[in-house]
Amino acid sequence: LVLAVNAGSSSLKISLFRRADDAANPALLLSSSTSSIFTPPVKFKFSFVAPQHRSLNEVVDSIHNHASAFTHFLACLEEEASVDPNDIKHIAHRVVHGGDYISPVIISEESYHHIKRLSDLAPLHNGSALSVIESAIRALPHAKSIAFFDSAFHKDLPTHVATYAINQQVAQERGLKKYGFHGLSYAFILREVAAHLNKAPDTVNIIALHIGSGASMCAIRNGQSIDTSMGLTPLSGLPGATRAGDIDASLIFHYTSRSPARMSHDPSISKEVKVTEAEDILNFKSGWKALTGTADFKEITEKADTSTTMSRTADPNTLAFRIMLDRILHFAGAYHLALHGDVDALIFAGGVGERSAELRRAVGEAAVCLGFAAIDETKNSQVNDDEGIIVDIGRGDGRKRMLVCHTDEQLEMARECS
Repeated sequence: LVLAVNAGSSSLKISLFRRADDAANPALLLSSSTSSIFTPPVKFKFSFVAPQHRSLNEVVDSIHNHASAFTHFLACLEEEASVDPNDIKHIAHRVVHGGDYISPVIISEESYHHIKRLSDLAPLHNGSALSVIESAIRALPHAKSIAFFDSAFHKDLPTHVATYAINQQVAQERGLKKYGFHGLSYAFILREVAAHLNKAPDTVNIIALHIGSGASMCAIRNGQSIDTSMGLTPLSGLPGATRAGDIDASLIFHYTSRSPARMSHDPSISKEVKVTEAEDILNFKSGWKALTGTADFKEITEKADTSTTMSRTADPNTLAFRIMLDRILHFAGAYHLALHGDVDALIFAGGVGERSAELRRAVGEAAVCLGFAAIDETKNSQVNDDEGIIVDIGRGDGRKRMLVCHTDEQLEMARECS
């Protein structure tokens, strides 16, 4: 058995697979999700593929961090599924930032401390992944814990794309370059889109969007990442639920200035901004939530004017929606040029990408001018009803495809374990 563990900033998703003869298709046995870990009530779901078993959907007061969420899952695994923990041979952990690790590694003391040192570069995720890794090693010492890195997919980024225009001696000494993230999702998207198009993965050219509470985009040429919107950390690029996305680097100094009107070099007004404070503001106190008061993009779109007529607006929900759309179009256009217009498909994935018909419609209306298929409104509105991994939402007019991919990072890890 393979346990695939995906620790988010405030969530924990776990899937249990049985290794099959066909390594590309391990059999899913059950899955679990824990949400709102730090903002009670904590919601816990536990469901089986086989219909004869009962599913759980409950509030659990005993969960207060990722470690206790993992412990609760293991208890349910024994009590509800009658799974012997000794049958679990591999535990695959999603780790956002791997630094110079460009392939999965077995968790050892060395690799554990390497991941720990990188926690400052992925403060929303690496710390939570480490706490679950610790719990897994304690609870299942016989199983082999393996770290799979989101940054590894982007290991072949062209040098000019990965390099920042700063002193290169300092950059190389400190590893200051674009790494990129959401790699497990992009690997899954690439594999599934290639199969859908009946093409070899190393011949596929796509623009992929992983839009969730963390959001990024990726340009893939001949099966390799050639550019992506996140950089040294997951903070850059598109805004997210609580992340600012791309900003002028000096903004943070103005934002924290003691003078409400301006930044000043006057010591009585200026303020020393520590890295932790800046990261806290830009990672946790920005994004859609800072604009609207909610991190729920569905709630935002329900209140927003999602039409593409760009009249001035004072409504925060409409503003948040338009900011997201604007940034997506910015990267989509750039990536279309980077791929020289030779693009097989534009793909939506992630919680928002897969569920927001409004965002897909708005992006689709703009992308028609680049030769992408116009979106079929019926198909677009029924994506959540389609059980396929890939859903074509275009009108089928032979132009560049508009697709939705129900991405599965846990399955991607289980495949690689197999």
